[in-house]
Amino acid sequence: MERAIRTTRRGPLRWIRRIPTYVFLSLWAAFAIFCVLWIIFTSFKTNRELFANVWALPTRFVFENYVKAWQVVRMGDYFINSIIVVFASVALILAISTPASYVLSRFTFVGRKLVTNIFIAGMGVPTPLLFIPLFAIMSFLHLINTLPGLIVIYTSLSIPFTVYLLTGFFVTLPSELEESAVIDGASEFTIFSRVMMPLATPGIITAAIFNFITLWKEYMLALVYISEPDRRPLSLGLYSLSNSMQYTGDWVGLYAGAVIVIVPTIILYIVLSERMIEGITMGATKG
Repeated sequence: MERAIRTTRRGPLRWIRRIPTYVFLSLWAAFAIFCVLWIIFTSFKTNRELFANVWALPTRFVFENYVKAWQVVRMGDYFINSIIVVFASVALILAISTPASYVLSRFTFVGRKLVTNIFIAGMGVPTPLLFIPLFAIMSFLHLINTLPGLIVIYTSLSIPFTVYLLTGFFVTLPSELEESAVIDGASEFTIFSRVMMPLATPGIITAAIFNFITLWKEYMLALVYISEPDRRPLSLGLYSLSNSMQYTGDWVGLYAGAVIVIVPTIILYIVLSERMIEGITMGATKG
């Protein structure tokens, strides 16, 4: 009885202690939403309206800003390059990391811990330290200034984090299903492809979203290994657009380019947010 009374008393106190956290998160979310909406509305203004009052809503929606950014500034070409590079990279990352994570989490073999630690250590290597050796390797392979070369770099540098993330999901899956499949005569590949991988779908989707968002906005690696204007991804295209705005003064075109960059990630998150939350929750039970 006394324990029940204490639990009842702790409920309101626990809720009161969380109020500052909820207030902070609400303010942060409101600020983020306000920034995104302000950029979107500003992209439909004219330059005169922007300089007259930066906070006012547009009197009419000027879609020519997007046409100019898409065609004249070649954001359309940069968008296609990013689509090719990011989707190919994410596909390769998942194709390599998913079976590797399954083996490291479900099998026992000599050196498993060492291999796992190597992947974890790979997450801690600062990317700038790899610029020179990667440039030497890619030059030897004649992959500098090519989209396949950028795909290889993105894939290799993203595998350690993805393996670490997916290992947490495969660990949580029940072993009884594997044992039942073995009794039925299923091979290891069949168990992985038809039993375990479908169960780990939320985790795989979570890894895909994280990698997509990270690679979509990646800038430094693309700047180092891509110098040809025709092969630039969106991040470099937006940087070039911001530099050109210093001379043309067409700032609303810059906001239109920014919207082109951020909208795909927002749409992806809205469509797959429930799966992502489900995957994160599953991975949190790693034991």
